[in-house]
Amino acid sequence: MKKLRFLLSLTNDVNDYQVEQVNAARHAARRLNIDLDVTHADNDGIRQSQQLLAGVQTTVDTPPNAIIFEPAGSTSHPQVARAAASAGIGVAVLNHDADYLGALRREFQVPAFAITSDHKEVGRIQGQQLRALLPNGGTVLYIQGPAESPAARQRYAGTVETKPENASLRTLKAHWTEASARKAVYSWLQLPTSRQLQISAVCAQDDSMAMGARKAFEECADLRRDWRALPFLGCDGLPSTGQTWLHHNLLAATVYIPPNAGLAIEMMVKAIETAKLPSELTFTQAKSLPALDQLASRANSARAGSR
Repeated sequence: MKKLRFLLSLTNDVNDYQVEQVNAARHAARRLNIDLDVTHADNDGIRQSQQLLAGVQTTVDTPPNAIIFEPAGSTSHPQVARAAASAGIGVAVLNHDADYLGALRREFQVPAFAITSDHKEVGRIQGQQLRALLPNGGTVLYIQGPAESPAARQRYAGTVETKPENASLRTLKAHWTEASARKAVYSWLQLPTSRQLQISAVCAQDDSMAMGARKAFEECADLRRDWRALPFLGCDGLPSTGQTWLHHNLLAATVYIPPNAGLAIEMMVKAIETAKLPSELTFTQAKSLPALDQLASRANSARAGSR
């Protein structure tokens, strides 16, 4: 059988989760002996669509056997996916809704599936972490991903569902990067109204944004002298970033979200080799780091020690 070649397109090459997606994908590709081309969209959905179409409709190289992509914008690229499927190319969508997959599977009989975190559950876990850290409630500075991102909206909804009733969220928008969160929080901290607001915690929808927010507070220490006492929460929980920051007490908590690009490659290879369609939708399992009972115990001990 001719060696398989897959095209992987991710949102950017800066965010720590996206970097780990590439690492997981390349590890799976080496283990399964497939060729893997990787592109990044620089958070631009149009650019990503053009990159994917160029790969699918290439007249220079042999088209890939499958495209695997994490959408960079609000769309999951249904036209691109249809073009791929009609050419017999498999389609895997990561961390995004894609309601067209069932039709592609029925019409073209190609592997077409999605793998995603349960983003609302991720948000619920963050809300439970806030409940453990803030039993008396308070105001939480909440750093949300871009408005067009379904993951950002779902995580927000989950957090609202489980946060303490007496905790309110003051929401700022960023773009899944440390730099964008640092800029958003820094600008907010310059406002006279922000200086009058008592913040009890900072909660970001990924670890890089949590660290960007932390850097902004550090740069504005003259305006928020109490910032070092704030718990910072993030998501992704990867070993080289979120878990390391947690170990060094730069984060109070994170949510581990396993990378799924490697799993997508494994499922795609199996589907092609066996000619059997995989499940249309697969969820990965997120978990709190530290565990919620440990987080509550640490928070209680810290409060008792400060009395």
